[in-house]
Amino acid sequence: MTEPTTAEALGAPCWLSLAARDLGAAERFYGAVLGWTFRPGDLEAGSAYAVGERDGTPVAGIAALAAELALPVAWTVFFAVEDADAAVARIRERGGTVGVGPVAYPPQGRAALATDRDGAAFAVWEGRLVSRWQVGERGAPAWVELHTRNAFDAAVFYGGVLGWTDDVPGYCETSYEEDRVVLRRAGVPVARLDSGPVEAASPRPQLRPRWLVRFRVPDLTASVAAVTEHGGSVVPGGEWGGAREPEAGGNGRRVVVRDPDGALFTLEADGTA
Repeated sequence: MTEPTTAEALGAPCWLSLAARDLGAAERFYGAVLGWTFRPGDLEAGSAYAVGERDGTPVAGIAALAAELALPVAWTVFFAVEDADAAVARIRERGGTVGVGPVAYPPQGRAALATDRDGAAFAVWEGRLVSRWQVGERGAPAWVELHTRNAFDAAVFYGGVLGWTDDVPGYCETSYEEDRVVLRRAGVPVARLDSGPVEAASPRPQLRPRWLVRFRVPDLTASVAAVTEHGGSVVPGGEWGGAREPEAGGNGRRVVVRDPDGALFTLEADGTA
């Protein structure tokens, strides 16, 4: 069976990736914390890349980042586009910044790394998709959410870059709900843009505009314990760094943590929305 391509998921989140200092150490950490198993990724020969799976379902990729590069380690959300060059042009036209690319990743496709107008990092991907991968509000192993100054302004930016529209079948559609925007594909929520008290220059990364990545685990207490046992740490203040109260249903069921390289992510107990 042929793998799907970005033409079948335009504008939707299509992958999660982490560039780690030490691939083996990252595999051990995320294996212990999230219960993932790993298989070699399908990139060009010689690339150090692994795909983390939960119960046989692909969740995210981890790539080795050259130790000499002074780059922050962080989780990145990729969005599907039909043409990476055109998407990069739209990012620049709308006031975003392109940091890398588009660059080729034979034999799968092409990618570019960018930041939006408020400084939140994201990526675009053109090419083959990982089959069976999914994010969602319920049931999926991961969820992604933009924490930004103004969700409606951000939706205009991302909608223009990624082609979000309610008028074309197959494209992602948006709905505006209070101070947030919900992104849906085929009626299923796949991401959310949330307005809040972010600070672009904050010394605390969880208070800066960012795409938050939330991984679901069957035993939250055990996963949090594994974080500290394997060199990570718990980050106080929750997903908004203490500048905003946790939403209903989230308090006590989500914990923000940092891996040994400093990458932020959230652990969420299975069954929460």
